[in-house]
Amino acid sequence: MTPQLLEHVRAEALFVSHLQSSDRLDPECIRAAVMLSVRRHGPRGCAALVAQEFGEHPDTAVGRMGWVLDCIRRAYARALA
Repeated sequence: MTPQLLEHVRAEALFVSHLQSSDRLDPECIRAAVMLSVRRHGPRGCAALVAQEFGEHPDTAVGRMGWVLDCIRRAYARALA
């Protein structure tokens, strides 16, 4: 799996997690939420839920995805370097 594809899978998993942008998050919390979402839904299930959210609520989904990508890049900075 390429680093870019892995980042996308992680972002989709965080997107469908229970975490919110108002939460105080550290990298460990973000990584734990990603793991939980992938275990719960699988990579394809996370992608399907993201697509559903973008279809039903595109106005809020775009903002959430921007927040999610920032979180993923911070939480996995070493892995992406």
